[in-house]
Amino acid sequence: MCHEFLCRGARVRVSLDGRVEVLTEPAVRYCPYVAAVYGIRHIDRRAVEHIVRIKMERFGFCCPHRRFDFGLVVPFGSSEIISTCMREGLLDCAVVVCEGAGTVIAWEPDLVQGIGAFLNGILRTCPVEPILRYIEGHGGTVLSPSDARIDQPAGVEEAVELGFRRVAVTVIGPTARDIEAIRELEADHEGAEVAIFSTCNTLVREEDVGYLLMADVVCSSASRLVREQVGPRALMQMGISIPVFILTDRGKRLALSYLAEVRVPFVVSRARLPYIVGEKQPTLVPGATT
Repeated sequence: MCHEFLCRGARVRVSLDGRVEVLTEPAVRYCPYVAAVYGIRHIDRRAVEHIVRIKMERFGFCCPHRRFDFGLVVPFGSSEIISTCMREGLLDCAVVVCEGAGTVIAWEPDLVQGIGAFLNGILRTCPVEPILRYIEGHGGTVLSPSDARIDQPAGVEEAVELGFRRVAVTVIGPTARDIEAIRELEADHEGAEVAIFSTCNTLVREEDVGYLLMADVVCSSASRLVREQVGPRALMQMGISIPVFILTDRGKRLALSYLAEVRVPFVVSRARLPYIVGEKQPTLVPGATT
């Protein structure tokens, strides 16, 4: 029983006894976010393990004492955009993934932010009873508490069946094909509006770019493919170091609502997208093709 997830393109396993194993080499050598938050300028297996252990120690990541109330905010992050738009009444609920629970349908903005603020791309997980109890007691429900299954299309289906109509959902790069299934579900349910946030795209493949283009909001992560093939299709870009591309009018409305609540100075300017400043971008390991 364990949790597996991606961290800077490396596949990581955390066992229920707290043992951390970095199973593959990271795809990212340098990340401006990692440098700013963790003070790490060169990413290798040891750095990935260090990042994971800090999250476990500070926030209870992958642990029974997992915290949801720490107030951590990532600029232009998906959970930040979604939770803000829920508070503003633009979204009814969010279908997200939490370690120890799998797919979660959440209708409380604080729960969405608490789950997503420091989350990596979860690939598989197992039930952790205190996490399940917290979610069920703080404005959410777990799709499959017996096995903590991750199934975002099924989560959207469940959200609509529960009566929610304006639904946000997060989909990570390795499961980008789910975006097509979610769009089909949206078409099959009259009145349903689904805002798809494509996240954790460092390892996205050429054959998955078409699915990303069906999303509303796409985080570039460290992917050259996303910058080169999704960026030019964007209506709007947030951020420069790790650009977030807004592809639809729906996504633009959500992004502008979020920006209206941001309490930091920023610049609005016309530009040909993607707007890239080379020295501020993540650096991939030589030979990485993402």
